[in-house]
Amino acid sequence: MLLTLIQIGPYMAPMSKPTLTSVPKIDRPTAAAAMEAVRTLIAWAGDDPDREGLRDTPKRVINAYSEWFRGYDLDPAEELSRTFEDVSGYDDMVILREIDVESHCEHHMAPFLGKAWVAYLPTDKVVGISKLVKVVEVFAKRLQTQETMTAQIADAIEDALKPRGVAIMVDAVHQCMSTRGVHHPNVSTITTQFTGEFKTNPSLQDRFLRVVGK
Repeated sequence: MLLTLIQIGPYMAPMSKPTLTSVPKIDRPTAAAAMEAVRTLIAWAGDDPDREGLRDTPKRVINAYSEWFRGYDLDPAEELSRTFEDVSGYDDMVILREIDVESHCEHHMAPFLGKAWVAYLPTDKVVGISKLVKVVEVFAKRLQTQETMTAQIADAIEDALKPRGVAIMVDAVHQCMSTRGVHHPNVSTITTQFTGEFKTNPSLQDRFLRVVGK
């Protein structure tokens, strides 16, 4: 049996499949183009972008965006790359409680604010606790859904530390629901992600949930 391969167009190497934590590669517009877009939105909202109080708003907005979305310029793997192997036989869970979460909904670009709890069961290495906080920040400082962000935090820790298990909980209030739409300001959203022993051992899940008070 003769198998013939026909190539149409120039050869392109197969692209690697994007991972849960990868950032799409795009050509970013210039600062000038971004500021002009803000001027357009101000005019669309019904105001004069050349009014004295609004004249510098486009520059302020792109500076704020640089801060709010700085997670696109950060690599969670790099944050978790420095580990420590001298754990002196410690094999119980490591838990960080009430990490501040400040993110933006990818559907309306409105803020959602809350807390995250992060736990893992180390194998032969641990990471500095500030690095776990940084990983939460890396993913929070992007356009997100809370569900995706929760899974991304767990995935990054799983990939870097190869622990026996990871547990993540995020509790946040979404301003796209509290300040528009249904206007329910007191409703919070809770998402969880369990891997490894946290997923297979209900008693570990219970311990984690008791510690976080849920």
